[in-house]
Amino acid sequence: MFIETEDTPNPATLKFLPGRTIVPGRATAEFVSPDAVGGRSKLADALFGQPGVARVFLGGDFVAVTKDDAADWSALKPQILAVLVDFFVSGMTAIEADAAVEEERIAPEDEDIVKQIKELLDTRVRPAVAGDGGDIVFRGYRDGVVRLTMQGACSGCPSSRATLKHGVENMLRHYVPEVIAVEQVDA
Repeated sequence: MFIETEDTPNPATLKFLPGRTIVPGRATAEFVSPDAVGGRSKLADALFGQPGVARVFLGGDFVAVTKDDAADWSALKPQILAVLVDFFVSGMTAIEADAAVEEERIAPEDEDIVKQIKELLDTRVRPAVAGDGGDIVFRGYRDGVVRLTMQGACSGCPSSRATLKHGVENMLRHYVPEVIAVEQVDA
């Protein structure tokens, strides 16, 4: 089995592409610590078993792993590749149950606006962010403010706030005039 790797804009995160579906559909799963796995992913448990792994993100067709500051990619990358190969050869499922991201309650008069925002995020933003090893998740909309969470390589990336403010906010304001700002919400 051959697994490609790609750098991400976040130097602490590498993207691993095993050439198969990791999480079906448009879902993603982020685990910010071993305790956050809660039995939902044998793959995340196996990756956290490697010293130096700080965060695991499962995308549609990739796995993004963030290392802690003390770890070195030259030592950690081969260990992660071995875990991934063993896992996928075993035929196990990467995620047992997906937990829905909690969204704020949307006012009935904002439902059309939220539909437009989600469509723009799904068609224009999420594919680009996934290319960098992450995801962007809609959390809510109220009084012109869109609340989003950055995940995977984008979580903790030095440029993620700039991406939100200068990229996502400007695009949403252009296409959805009711949007006045975008706000980062930590998971």
